[in-house]
Amino acid sequence: MPSWPVGLSGFEPAVKSPSTIPENALYFVFDGQEIYQQFDASGSWIPLARLDPLMSEIPSDINHTSHYLGEWHGVACYALSAALPKDKRAGLRSLFGKVEHHLFSLAGRALQVLDWYRTHKFCGRCGAKAEVHQSDRAMICAHCGVHSYPRLSPSIITLVHDEGRVLLARNHNFPKDMYSTLAGFVEPGESIEETVAREVREEVGVEVSDLEYIGSQPWPFPNSLMLGFFARYKSGDIVLQEDEIADAQWFDCDALPTIPGPVAISRWLIDRYLHRRGISHVDH
Repeated sequence: MPSWPVGLSGFEPAVKSPSTIPENALYFVFDGQEIYQQFDASGSWIPLARLDPLMSEIPSDINHTSHYLGEWHGVACYALSAALPKDKRAGLRSLFGKVEHHLFSLAGRALQVLDWYRTHKFCGRCGAKAEVHQSDRAMICAHCGVHSYPRLSPSIITLVHDEGRVLLARNHNFPKDMYSTLAGFVEPGESIEETVAREVREEVGVEVSDLEYIGSQPWPFPNSLMLGFFARYKSGDIVLQEDEIADAQWFDCDALPTIPGPVAISRWLIDRYLHRRGISHVDH
């Protein structure tokens, strides 16, 4: 059975940076939602290993902010927010297929930390300026004491199956001809199981049963923790939530459409189910 990419192997998260930044530190550099573009000889994306060349391209009057993330296999990692030349930045999604799982996870972590810092510089209760906590990933209001931690939004992603066929859908924003599993955010007061049933019902109109938790993935679009499930089809015909879903269909496991690449949890779910059905490889 395909192994599930569990966590960040070899990564030790931390908040307090070493007093002297190591020369071999890695930098995940963002300008807003766009990441610095740098690739190796094989075309795979790689983080910035030396900061000096980049800093020479950044105007001296532009502020930049860095956050220590921790160590990956003993190498210090930093998230850096800076003004980047337009020809050297692109959205994080552009790295799909160009980066291995662990580096993508680190880049996603960096983006979420930078987003959190950018949106929590002032207290949400009293409006006073907030300060960075020295030993925890938090912003503190010096006036009223509120601690603001990075936001995480739990969400579900579900592969609906029925005896050798799977229900896949197209979001209006998907690339042409791409289909994927069903997903949605957990609402206040709702259990994960209730979320799966509601989201499937809302998006494609069918009822499911026999939920099976498979695994999770942090997902920075935006600030999500994706909880992956299999769900057995129970009843109902496909009825689209037309403002969100462009199309949804049942597909035989040996005749799938274009599906997401190997960096996405939706692909992990599909690959795991195909393996259970005795299909060991899919070229999509």
